[in-house]
Amino acid sequence: MNVLVLLSIILFVLMTLIGGKKGVKTFIALFLNFGVLLITILIMNDPNASPVLLTLIACVIISMITLFFIHEVNSKMLVAFFSTIATTLLLLFLILIITERSMIQGFGPEESDGLYIFSLSISLDFVEIATSVIIMSTIGAILDTAVAISSPMKEIHIQNPTINRKDLFKAGMTIGRDILGTSTNTLFFAFFGGYLGLLIWLKDLDYSVGEMINAKVFSAELIAILIANTGIALVIPIAAAMSAYYYVLKQTKEK
Repeated sequence: MNVLVLLSIILFVLMTLIGGKKGVKTFIALFLNFGVLLITILIMNDPNASPVLLTLIACVIISMITLFFIHEVNSKMLVAFFSTIATTLLLLFLILIITERSMIQGFGPEESDGLYIFSLSISLDFVEIATSVIIMSTIGAILDTAVAISSPMKEIHIQNPTINRKDLFKAGMTIGRDILGTSTNTLFFAFFGGYLGLLIWLKDLDYSVGEMINAKVFSAELIAILIANTGIALVIPIAAAMSAYYYVLKQTKEK
């Protein structure tokens, strides 16, 4: 049996046994999100398409599938969704500036050796493509952190319905500070674990530490890590503020 099929079956069985109905939905959402990503990449091959705009649309759809399909539409998921979109839009300006100034778009000399037989006149904006890659790399971490903030804040508000907006926001920030350290470390080691082969390759090329850090292929990944961690730090106060405002406002209207 194909290894990928076997691993998929094991994952499905575990997610079903542990997560029940929600676990099955999560498994299905993985393939739906992969389909969205694949369609986005195919449309990006059109020179008239805007990679950044396509990526933003894809991020919205992925967020809706992850939050509303798995967890259904409720106040916690609505807050997580809007805080994710707000954080992504704020990060977009930073990503565009850094991508253009750091010149990480395109291919480095290490990657271009096997490309000399191909035409590079493909009418695609590599700055926008590099920006799209970074945006797509950050959306998962931002989503995860937004849910990790909005969900416990909702529980705090349920257990203490008289809590005011300021105190609820402080509670959300306290939760966020605890999440920040573990989330950034998880993301950092996940990226470096995935690109361990790259580090070995650069070492085989006899790169010094300085040459390795300044190599386009390496700095592009490092910038993606730093921006993703910036997104995690930025979404915490945004999600906490939105949660505190929405939960207290909703209770006031219900009265």
